[in-house]
This record gives sequence, structure tokens and C-alpha cells, in this order.
Amino acid sequence: MASERPADLAGRAAIVTGAGGRYGRAIALALARAGAGVVLNDLNPDRAESVRAAIAASGGQALACPGDVTNRFQAANLIERARDGFGRISLLVHGAGAGPLQRPLLRLDEWDWRRLLEVNLTGAFFCTQLMARVMAEEGGGVILLLVPEGASGDAATAAARAGLAGLARQAARELAPAEIRVHALCIAAPVDLDEVAGSALALCEREQGDADWRLRVGAGPIPR
Repeated sequence: MASERPADLAGRAAIVTGAGGRYGRAIALALARAGAGVVLNDLNPDRAESVRAAIAASGGQALACPGDVTNRFQAANLIERARDGFGRISLLVHGAGAGPLQRPLLRLDEWDWRRLLEVNLTGAFFCTQLMARVMAEEGGGVILLLVPEGASGDAATAAARAGLAGLARQAARELAPAEIRVHALCIAAPVDLDEVAGSALALCEREQGDADWRLRVGAGPIPR
């Protein structure tokens, strides 16, 4: 779904969580090239700053806001700092998460289960809910959840990824009356990063219109 013309997001502002990862970085750079101000969140401050520096070097506007979005208070602080820096935030791209453990079900302990669900799903819930409350008061927006597909490696990661898709679908239904579009961008490796970024831009570019909650990039069939 990459746009056939250059995206124009001038005057818009976006939060990207997991901005230091492969997909988050590619999308953040693309948003900045399209003219958006970008707030960069990552658990690792150095990774967030690296993306901010890259955007600044190309003439874009960005703010690094490292933190742990699985902590509700830190997620709320991220949104507050973003609004202080750029005013209205009309775009949220949530890509924060952790990779799979590659551990079989019979060896997966409770701590691993809880940690992976928290990192890969609870943070998305916090960011979606908190940002949607702000967007509903300010005329709408777009929330984009990145959902990795393919071999999950363990039951907790598989459950979290399925939960992300379910969260996007339910949020899309509930938030549509508030002019908030919610999408799951399902990414199946191998995938070209330009395709990921282009698809994300196409979804972010308009605040109203296409109500399809799921878009997929990469190889292989969509899991059902």
C-alpha cells in the first residue's frame, strides 16, 4: 500500500515507540522526510538519540524521549512531552517490543510469559488508550500498531502478537466515531524496509477515509 506520490505530513506530529528498532527507525525517518515532527521513544536512550541526530542532520524536526512504555506513568509522560514539544499529536506508531525467546511451551516459565506479554502487548494498550483519549479531544488521528508475523519462537510472543492484532481491530471499531483510525501493520519477514515505511506513511497520511483495520507487507499468507 505504499503511496504512489510523496507523502505530505507537513504540520503534523507523530510519536514513534520502538524508534531505535529496524522498523521503527525506518518509519520515523520516513515521517520526518514527509515533513512531520517526530517524537522518538525507545527504551535505549542512545538508540533514540541516534535516530534524532539522523533526522536533524537531514533538516527534519525530532525530539528524543526515551522511556519504558510498559510503565503507564512513563507512557503518559511521553505523550505529555510530545505535546509540549510539538503541540497536537495526530499520529502514533507503536513499534516497541521484544524479540521471541525461542523456547518451547513446556519450558516457558511464568516470568517469561508475563514479561513478554507486558513488553509486546501491555505497552501497546497503554499507548493506544492514552493517546486515543487525547486524540478524541483534539479532533481525531491515526494509531498504527506494528505486528510482526512469521515464526514467533515461543507461545508468549505468539499470544502477544495475536493480541496486538485483536487490540487494533477492537480499537478501530470503538474509536471510529471519534475520527480515530486504528490499523495493524502486519510485517512478515523478509520484507523491504522501504515497503514498511511507505505503507506506514500511506496509512498515516490521512486522518479519515479507509477504515480497513489491517494491512500486510512482506512474504507469505496472513495468519488466521
